[in-house]
Amino acid sequence: MYYIALATDYDGTLATHGKVSAETLAALKRFKESGRKLILVTGRELPDLKECFPEFKLFDKIVAENGALIYTPASEEERVIATPPPPAFIEALKDRGVDRMSVGRAIVATWEPHQNTALDLIREQGLELEIIFNKSAVMILQSGVNKATGLDAALDDLGFSAHNVIGIGDAENDHALLRRCGLGVAVANAIPALKETADLVMRSERGRAVENLIDRVLKKGGEEPLVQKQAVAVGCNDDDTPVELWPTDTVLIAGTSGIGKSTLATALTERFVEKDFQFCVFDPEGDYDGLEHAVVVGDGEAAPTKEQALQLLEQSRTNIVVSTLALGLDERPPFFTDFLPELGRLRSRCARPHWLIVDETHHLMPKRREDTPLVLSVRFPGMIMITVHPDSVSADALKLATAVIALGPEGDKVIKKFCAMTGRDMPAGVKPASDEQVLFWRPDGEDAPRPITPIKPLQSRKRHSRKYAVGTLNEQGSFYFRGPGDKMNLRIQNLMIFVQVAEGIDEETWLHHLRAGDFSTWFKKQLRDDEMAEEARAIERDDSLSPDDTRKGIIEAVRRRYTAPEAAPE
Repeated sequence: MYYIALATDYDGTLATHGKVSAETLAALKRFKESGRKLILVTGRELPDLKECFPEFKLFDKIVAENGALIYTPASEEERVIATPPPPAFIEALKDRGVDRMSVGRAIVATWEPHQNTALDLIREQGLELEIIFNKSAVMILQSGVNKATGLDAALDDLGFSAHNVIGIGDAENDHALLRRCGLGVAVANAIPALKETADLVMRSERGRAVENLIDRVLKKGGEEPLVQKQAVAVGCNDDDTPVELWPTDTVLIAGTSGIGKSTLATALTERFVEKDFQFCVFDPEGDYDGLEHAVVVGDGEAAPTKEQALQLLEQSRTNIVVSTLALGLDERPPFFTDFLPELGRLRSRCARPHWLIVDETHHLMPKRREDTPLVLSVRFPGMIMITVHPDSVSADALKLATAVIALGPEGDKVIKKFCAMTGRDMPAGVKPASDEQVLFWRPDGEDAPRPITPIKPLQSRKRHSRKYAVGTLNEQGSFYFRGPGDKMNLRIQNLMIFVQVAEGIDEETWLHHLRAGDFSTWFKKQLRDDEMAEEARAIERDDSLSPDDTRKGIIEAVRRRYTAPEAAPE
């Protein structure tokens, strides 16, 4: 379920003339019995609320005093998160005839037209206070404190994200609440301005609107309705209209090696950060070692643990990269198989992380593994599968895809392989996109893939220094010392091994590869390090250097840029 909590205003929303009906209480209980949480967000002071609403313990959290006080009914813990107005201000209000006034833990509440007197005193005393209206009620609070900030504090306690909360209200002081929530709802009796702010306006009023909203969410399993602020742009059409992904999507990104799959994934993580979505990257080969806005768990020397990763993900604003570079090739799929169900349980409890990026999906969820269907029994919307070989990925995994993004000159072949694996008919007339575009397709909603211009990352593409230095490159990415006439076949799986072998390889073999330009070609095409390739090419072409000098020059360049302590480039 996507929406796991309801944050509701009290007066004019949940309650009519200060009372909540039996029908509305029954709807709240149904919502909570579905495994979701209830949060009451009100301008009332806590003692007043408890007196008029004896059923307050039905709620998991209460945000009172318009965001200034957080109360947990189960433990009766109260926490004030705002500085109250100074006593001199309150006394001055009384001296100027403000007789209808109540003073809470951090709020001073009165009624119109006393807002003018309060504003005059705020100016005279030089206070950082704010006046907030709730129809004819006037609330005076520390500047910047509102229902949204109070909700954030309550959600931090619960470990939830506001994306997964529905907020509903009726008055001026509910604007911030509705904007903060993943779905902001106004009841039919709400003021016109709040209806403009809301993502959804109910046809019914007050408690009846809350009942109808709850029934709608429970009926749809919490997956709908999603609104525009939940969408993440992945690119744009030829007419510049955005192409978007939704948190309920399962996405396949596929294409040949080195074509930009991880670059697109990096750009998507930046969009997730902009929209405050939490993400987790499962990184088998160290491709995301320098990813911004994320904590990396594991590296080339130390394998990650599930406990480390899950402990970090418990913090709703922490994104992580799980790097399994230190694990052997055969150890990575079992680790993923164990990790995904744990991630699924976290998602069931708090709907996070919102997005999971799985690189090298063909290795982690291959069609030959018998446990892949079991792993995928934990449905994980918001998953992005990245692969070079879609025809090597489990068909059960591919069938989950609601969006396909095919990159490179063989994009049409990607679509063909996807259709063959999922039992779909190949759309007619599919051609690869241009160099600057990719193919985008929603198999269940569009007749054929269309070319789009993908988003670009703002952060510079970081070199995969740890992967290339001490990781295990695949057969295609490895260097091979073969020598003249292919007399040998030494596979070099990373740069550390390259240095070790280069120091001892015979001169004939070394010069054979040097003169053929094989070193610079490997650095450029397989490691995608243009600067290293240029440095090696200069050595390869310098006839004044002795064989030993060329060997020392290239080995020193590799050590300096990749394997020396604190010298690996970013």
